[in-house]
Order: sequence, then C-alpha cells, then structure tokens
Amino acid sequence: MAEEEARRDEVTEIQRTGWLTRLGQSFIGAVIGLLMIVGAGVLLFWNEGRAIETAQSLSEGAAVVVQVDPAKLDPANDGRLVYVAGPIVVGSSINDVDFGIRSTALRLVRKVEMYQWTEEQQSETHKKLGGAEEKVTTYRYARKWMDHAVDSSKFHERPGHANPAMAYQQRNLLAPKPRIGAYGLPDNLVSGFGTTQPVLVGDDRAAPLERRLRKPVRVVDGVLYIANDPAQPVVGDVRISYGEVPLQEASVIARQSPLGLGPYKTHAGGTVELIMAGRVPSTDMFKSAQEENETLTWLIRAGGCVLMFIGFCLILAPLGVVGDLIPIVGDAVRAGAGVVGLLFTAIVAPLIIAVAWLWYRPVVAISVVVVGALFAWGAIWLARLHKADHPVTPRA
Repeated sequence: MAEEEARRDEVTEIQRTGWLTRLGQSFIGAVIGLLMIVGAGVLLFWNEGRAIETAQSLSEGAAVVVQVDPAKLDPANDGRLVYVAGPIVVGSSINDVDFGIRSTALRLVRKVEMYQWTEEQQSETHKKLGGAEEKVTTYRYARKWMDHAVDSSKFHERPGHANPAMAYQQRNLLAPKPRIGAYGLPDNLVSGFGTTQPVLVGDDRAAPLERRLRKPVRVVDGVLYIANDPAQPVVGDVRISYGEVPLQEASVIARQSPLGLGPYKTHAGGTVELIMAGRVPSTDMFKSAQEENETLTWLIRAGGCVLMFIGFCLILAPLGVVGDLIPIVGDAVRAGAGVVGLLFTAIVAPLIIAVAWLWYRPVVAISVVVVGALFAWGAIWLARLHKADHPVTPRA
C-alpha cells in the first residue's frame, strides 16, 4: 500500500526541445542577462552610498549622543540623540484573543503550521546530437508541516494534492505602551527586539477552545493541535506554538521627543535608532552597529557580484547552444563562457564600486587613487634604481 502511494505521488515528464527553439530561448535569456547586469550595477552603486551614509550617520551620532536619566524626561533634550538604559515595562499584558493565550512578556509570537501537500521537482538534461535537448523532470509530492500556505493550484499534478486555505496566520503581538522609565519605546523598535523563549500551552486550553471553534482541539507537549489525531495528521490539520520575549533590561539610542523616543535624523542623511539587550555602553552599541553595517555591505556586494556573473553567463549562453550541435563542444564552450563571465564580473563590479566611491566620497576616493599611484611610482623608481646599481654583466 505504501509503495502504491509513493508511486502515485511521483510523476515524471519528458520534454524535448529542438535546437532552433533552444537558440531562440537563449537569446531571450541574453536579454534577461543584460537586465540582470544593469540591476546588479545599480545594486552595487546604491549599496556603497547606503554604507557610506550609514557609517557617517553612526559616527555623527556617536559624537553627539547624550546619556539621560530614565526616571524623568527633560524637555531640554527634545530633538537630541539620547542614550537611555534600564528595565522595560509595559502598560498591560498581551492577549491572543483567537486562542485565549495571555502573556506578561514584551512580545508574544504565535507560530502557525498546517499539514499540507508539497511539491519537489528534480530535473536532468541530456544533450542530443544536432543540438536538441531532452529534459526529464520528476515531480514528487509529500505531506509536511509548513509555516506558510502552499499554493497547490500551481502544482504540476493537481488532482489528489489540493491544500485548503490557512485559517490562522502567524502573529507578532506587542505589549501596549512599552517604555524605559519615562521614555516610551516605539513599536518598530521593539517588534524585532530580544530572543524568543518557548511558551507551553496548558492542557486546560483544549476543552474551551474546542467548544468555541467547534473543531477537535488537542494539546501535546504544550502545542495546540486543531486535529482529530496529532499522531496521524491529515492535510488541513493545524498546529500552533508560542514563544515570548520576556521583559528585561535594554539600552536604547534614539531621538527624544515629548512623546518618547524615535529615529534621529543625521546631517549625513541617515537615521540612528538602536536597541540592545542589557546595559550596554553607548560606545559599544555604535561599534556593534558599525560592524553590522560592514557585514551587510559585504553581503550585498557578494550578492551583486553573483547576480552580475549570472547575467554575463546568460548573455554568453547562445554560444553554448550553437556549440551543442556537437554535444561535447557545447560543454567546452559553456565552461569557457563561465570563465569569461567571471573575468568580466571581476573587472566591472570593482569598477562600479570605485565609481560609486568617486560619486559619494570624491575626496577619499581621489586620495586613495593618488596614494596608490605614488606607491606604484615609488616601486618603479626603486626597481630602476636597483637595476642601475646592479647592472647585468653579459656572459662571454
């Protein structure tokens, strides 16, 4: 029975594409590749501006930040960048009205999963003499707990693999009126703050929920199941777990206003609004923010380079299709195109970054170029001097 079900949940499709069709598709891919290169260039250029603006804003903030007493809000500091540290308190507890779960924490996170059909596909491509291509795609279907809705209408094999709509969604519930002493904290600052700890739902929640929802409800190991049998789930069953970020001490750097704290606009054009768990000195908070900015900058640079490399490969892809008239030749051409694409990326991406620095920080960029030129000139001069002091004697 299990083998029959496995065979039914696996479908294989064979698709054959002629050489002319593949060539036409490769030219369409080349156009897409060109757009990807342009997009990667824009991303790399924008990233340098973002990184410079953020770094300058953090340096500016570190120079003007003022430490304040959390017990009272001094109107003299309105509009200034302030540093405040202390325990976070809230106006009242959190209540997830859908399931009657209460928490005295700063945040209550509801995780919703539904047992659904999922589709996985695996493809193998075989080149044929004359440039044709045969693509064998296997579609496999399995039932899994997923924390997002899987659209079964897009499955290759839809009959027998239908997923219902998710009746409940993830929630990130914030306690009302969070503050440190007299300083109110904005929701956007605390919505991602802190480390989530698991919250176990009591067994006593099952019976009232079952009566209200008019569906079978079970609690297993602190997790809510809207299902007949959690041990043998069926498609459409739902399980709900909770986590919370407890009330704790925090350090905040932000702009003071009569209503509380908010983002501080810098002369560099960026904003400063930082929060960290515990009592952390302001110098350490700025240092950490600068390190995060550097890490993000390099990640975006890497992503932009990968995007550009793929774009160059797509532009050169028609050459590989032409070479596929003889399969082994096409593979060699594609390998060479990959090397060329990598070389073009290694030239163009750094050039765009250099131009961005000239645009955003011309003085620094020109200084780097001048210093580099002086070092190069010095190296050449020393090499010539060494050659003059040690002439090469011709052999007899």
